[in-house]
Amino acid sequence: MAAVSLLDESRFGYLKPEDIERLSEAYRFSDAAHAGQKRQSGDPYISHPLAVAEILAEWHLDGQTLMAALLHDVLEDAAITKDEISDAFGPPVAELVDGVSKLDRIELQSAEEAQAENFRKMLLAMARDVRVILIKLADRLHNMRTLGAVPPAKRRRIARETMEIYAPIANRLGLNALYHELQELAFSHQHPLRYATLAKATRAARGNRREAISKIESAIKARLAASGIEASVTGREKHVYSTYRKMLEKHLSFSEVHDIHGVRVIVKDVPACYVGMGALHALYKPIPGKFKDYIAIPKANGYQSLHTALIGPYGGPVEVQIRTEEMHRLAESGVASHWMYKDDAESLSAVQKQTHRWLQSLLEIQNQSGDPQEFLEHVKVDLFPDEVYVFTPKGLIMSLPRGATAVDFAYAVHTDIGNRCVAAKVNGELVPLRSELRNGDRVEIITASHAKPNPAWLQFVRSGKARSNIRHFLKTMQYEESVRLGERLLDLALRGLGSALDDMDNASWERVVRDSGSDSRNAVLADIGLGKRLPAVVARRLLRHAEIPAETKPGAVVMIRGTEGMAVQLARCCRAIPGDDVIGSIKKGQGLVVHAATCRVALRSRRAEPEQWIDVEWAPDNHRLYQAEIRVTVANQRGVLGRVASEIAEAGSNIDSIAMEDDRALYTSMQFVLEVSDRKHLARVMRALRRLPDVKKLARVSDT
Repeated sequence: MAAVSLLDESRFGYLKPEDIERLSEAYRFSDAAHAGQKRQSGDPYISHPLAVAEILAEWHLDGQTLMAALLHDVLEDAAITKDEISDAFGPPVAELVDGVSKLDRIELQSAEEAQAENFRKMLLAMARDVRVILIKLADRLHNMRTLGAVPPAKRRRIARETMEIYAPIANRLGLNALYHELQELAFSHQHPLRYATLAKATRAARGNRREAISKIESAIKARLAASGIEASVTGREKHVYSTYRKMLEKHLSFSEVHDIHGVRVIVKDVPACYVGMGALHALYKPIPGKFKDYIAIPKANGYQSLHTALIGPYGGPVEVQIRTEEMHRLAESGVASHWMYKDDAESLSAVQKQTHRWLQSLLEIQNQSGDPQEFLEHVKVDLFPDEVYVFTPKGLIMSLPRGATAVDFAYAVHTDIGNRCVAAKVNGELVPLRSELRNGDRVEIITASHAKPNPAWLQFVRSGKARSNIRHFLKTMQYEESVRLGERLLDLALRGLGSALDDMDNASWERVVRDSGSDSRNAVLADIGLGKRLPAVVARRLLRHAEIPAETKPGAVVMIRGTEGMAVQLARCCRAIPGDDVIGSIKKGQGLVVHAATCRVALRSRRAEPEQWIDVEWAPDNHRLYQAEIRVTVANQRGVLGRVASEIAEAGSNIDSIAMEDDRALYTSMQFVLEVSDRKHLARVMRALRRLPDVKKLARVSDT
């Protein structure tokens, strides 16, 4: 294949002569690097990077991008370094090639982890320069077009990956034509029999529909012309995969899906869109609830159009899209329009800004998530948004994933707002933070300086940004609390050996940190607090390095103040409260878990693993509330629950939860989880309940 074929004037004529010369150099460099290599189809390998460059040339991308496309596999498949590419073609081209290249030189634990790390690097490189993902998408498109030469198992894996990652990224960047082609190709390789059957049925239906579509188009053209609107009207062909998805989602037969006719109308300006919509609503009756205005409120990827559904002349629905020429260009080319239509740069700047904001959010998520698979999970959430549009108190529009809650909105506004939110108002009314938002809602977030994220939020948030920020905060908080608990446990162990934490010098600590393979002193303390290291072992290592004789003394106990946070947990099996005798267990990954001394679970575990248990006591200045569980058997009378709840409130306690027996006869058993300050407070509550005539039996519930 000669280099001259690359420089086809019809494809590359938009470039400057010096760019074409540099492109020829890149072609020769890549051809030499891939000399002797063949694709699985048997074609010379250079045919692949050349095809990728040709796809990008259709989008009128710049010379640097086309050079990177020609060179995108040389780091992986040839003994070429990034520095060599940088010396020959400049640092920007080298960065683009590096961003696209896979991470086959990094040792990873599994294929899934390798793939997740791959996507992480690609998406982060894309956040720095969106051209990286455009090269990668063009690369994937050509690979999908030539996937027939690949073994079936690998073909299905690549097709699934394309459907789950690359097609949604193309959609997120507004590359509509590419999005649909990737979906069609992926579907044909994932489910070849289903694809072949539906494709055959679609071709057969096309002939039957031609007359109906032609009549609808003619009627629409005539009505628009009568209204003084210049317009281009075309029938929209249904894609095989979109037909299949609609059949699955709406439980329709093939004929029911193909009874829906699609028409696209392109007009000269925005006012003509709305005038045209009115004219068509007068021609055919609109279907209520099917009108969508994506011009006033564009989709997250910048897509703009008016959508409506009408009752056509044959009684079936007609789906109509009305847009301007600029909107149509953007709908087909998305973020690539920046390069394709530079004369419309100002009108197309909105999608660039939206894309930039999304790409920056990827960097923020990455900074908070060191795990590649967790990062990919967060990004996947944002790649399937099915958006809902809501308003800030100042009237700004925000796009969120369908099912998003007030917490998602808070994090979308700012990370600090999300971390400190305590309540939300939707359309002026207070609502729970877990409330799902609907299109058009006006949302206001109420914050407090002392507030912090709740782990329960992870059960209902929908956006990747919210999920990643909450996890990051909780990890940081747990780490800090674990360090503080680790200090207390290590000091306790050292005192039992006749020393104290304050006596340990920096040199001893440095040797212990180095020997343990940790990053820092705090990492060792956090491991102790999380139960990953035994405090007695670390204490003896410190003493050995400090050369202080280990003289065992009776150890002190760990005081439980109730303010330790996530590092200290109260076991739910026995729900210990101040006043109960307690013992503590250092559980790996959980920190210190406190049980009642008489708890059967604790006693069994203590016999099996005695080295994990330490003595603990309640601190005298304990002012927080704790959960205690009681079972109340009452006469089954009207209003009895209200009377019991009233007595509990009068005794100064809150009800956290309540459960009742389903089989209610003469007597009913109710189980309450109450908030009390200590054992004496619980005793006052139980005395108050015993005074009620309806109460027949009363006992505290615990695993003792």
